Amino acid sequence: MNLQQLDYIIAVDAHRHFAKAAEKTFVTQPTLSMMIQKLEEELGVRIFDRSKQPVVPTREGEEIIVRAKQIMSDVSRMREFAKQLKHEISGEMKLAVIPTLAPYLLPLFLKSFAEEHPLLKISIRELVTDEIINSLKNGDIDIGLLATPLNDARLEEHPVFYEEFFAYVAASEKLSKKKYLLPKDIDLSKLWLLEEGHCLRNQILDLCELKKKDFQSDRLHYETGSIETLKNLVDHHQGITILPHLATLDLSKKQKEKIREFAHPKPVREISLVINKNFHRISLLEALKSEIEKQLPPTIGKAKQKRVLGI
Repeated sequence: MNLQQLDYIIAVDAHRHFAKAAEKTFVTQPTLSMMIQKLEEELGVRIFDRSKQPVVPTREGEEIIVRAKQIMSDVSRMREFAKQLKHEISGEMKLAVIPTLAPYLLPLFLKSFAEEHPLLKISIRELVTDEIINSLKNGDIDIGLLATPLNDARLEEHPVFYEEFFAYVAASEKLSKKKYLLPKDIDLSKLWLLEEGHCLRNQILDLCELKKKDFQSDRLHYETGSIETLKNLVDHHQGITILPHLATLDLSKKQKEKIREFAHPKPVREISLVINKNFHRISLLEALKSEIEKQLPPTIGKAKQKRVLGI
């Protein structure tokens, strides 16, 4: 028995297909099949039922695979521990970021972080919150950068900063005459929102103390996953939208005149690095958190009285 064989059975279990598993583990299918068959002969246990499509583990095989994952996790921890002894951050980091954060936060820290850790391969995906949660649990990604709290027992959250929300109001709207707004001031019939699936949409509904099922409007119906589209709608079609702080930094002088603050307590979203509780590359997590904090604009997270919106 060797670690390679354990890696192969984990891959087949994940993909339920010998050819796909071979592709993912960078071997030929005959080699993978032969190595798994040798393991089955050594253990005296049939791990997979090859008569079914897609291939499935046998009842005994499921138990073997659980233990194989535990062993491979322990091996990975040992390798990471050795790297920490050498103060080395290397390998691959699979990071997922929510779309309402990625275009504004990644440019602030990604270049400097990559330069600081030249031995680290960085893979980044934009995913909505539910996709990040599932990917963390499945092991498809290492770290999620998203709004919290998630209140999921299988995940561990590491808050990085609190991002204030602002109203973005067309000049023709009555609210443009006010300096500080209350959520109840917002005319919901004029509010532009992101489409379903974005936690930012849920946070705005929370801010306005509105249940999803109660949000109805006879105005123009438009769904988008882009904050930039929301800003353009206010600029050209009038109305109101709600923007997180980072999305306001690159506004033109004319656009900044449309920004209105909320009264205390300031509505904010908590932004965290989230990991599976089995994640063990703590030095990587700490380095990423430190770099993000270092590159944040000084105006971020300064609200003393704040209201953290749920997702």
